[in-house]
Amino acid sequence: MVGISLLTLVPGELGGTETYVRSLTAALAERSPDDLVAFVPPVAPDAGAGLRTVVVEEYRRARTLRQRALAMALAGVRPGPIRRRFGRLEAMHYPLTIALPEADAPFAITLHDVLHIDHPELFPRIEGLLRKVAYDRSARRAQLVVVPSAFVRDRAVERLGLRPERVRVIHHGIDHRRFTPGEEPREPFLLYPARPWPHKNHARLFEAFALLRRERPELGLVLTGGGHGGRPVPPGVEVKGLVPPEELALLLRRASALVFPSLYEGFGAPPLEAMACGCPVAVSRIPPLEEVCGEAARTFDPTEPEDIAATISALLDDPERLVAAGLERAARFTWAESARLHTEVYRELRSRS
Repeated sequence: MVGISLLTLVPGELGGTETYVRSLTAALAERSPDDLVAFVPPVAPDAGAGLRTVVVEEYRRARTLRQRALAMALAGVRPGPIRRRFGRLEAMHYPLTIALPEADAPFAITLHDVLHIDHPELFPRIEGLLRKVAYDRSARRAQLVVVPSAFVRDRAVERLGLRPERVRVIHHGIDHRRFTPGEEPREPFLLYPARPWPHKNHARLFEAFALLRRERPELGLVLTGGGHGGRPVPPGVEVKGLVPPEELALLLRRASALVFPSLYEGFGAPPLEAMACGCPVAVSRIPPLEEVCGEAARTFDPTEPEDIAATISALLDDPERLVAAGLERAARFTWAESARLHTEVYRELRSRS
């Protein structure tokens, strides 16, 4: 039996990482559920999707990131009760990076990025220290490390000293049943689905949007994602906050374009979701987004509001080529294929058991 530990999940607080774990477990449940078991926290009893699921009541309930840190600390101090819940496993996967507590079996983690190493200035001191201890230790102790892009693999090898032969690149998929083209007419607004973390670069996007509005006063900007409450926004910006996936898909079918000015990503699924909906895309010219988007998106320098504005304006003037290229590009990324490759990782771990 292979375990999948989702104990450190905090619903609604982990952005794309939560999308990854929920989509992966659902795809694994469709593929090979009989030899997998999900260990989930009391606050997310549904996180195992269709897999056999064990709710680990010994893990402290955590609904905020601060509570998450406390729950992790307590689990680290008293790992015995949780380990007993794990029982006898052939292998374990920690898709939320932190191997807490470590199973008595070969294990893999998913390392989503090394943002805390590349840009420590973006984190409060305590959070940065937590990541450095928990993430780095887990990555170094894991038998295998799954990463979502070649960019993260290269950074992990360089910055964490991981041996390349221990790292497996497995791209995320997207939900093609939900993210599809529709008949809705395109409306004059841009969409940016991202929490307001510093590296998501909202401030420069607002500057670029102000420049665009000089020539296109009818243009709006819609923001989705949790954490925006109470933050001031410029005129023409609408904050929808955390929205259900169905509403996000509808927005992508209505938006004139998706703009993604992030300064740093490990993968970057929203551009692919937009492409799958027939929405043209403009993204930052950074390695992981270029790896994911290929030639199917216009790119800009995310540190230059003038370049962001000019690129979006050119995209709005001629979106059709990118729509077709985007549909073709997005079709390559499926959760079924991601689950298949994860299953190969589990098979490799079992061979070491």
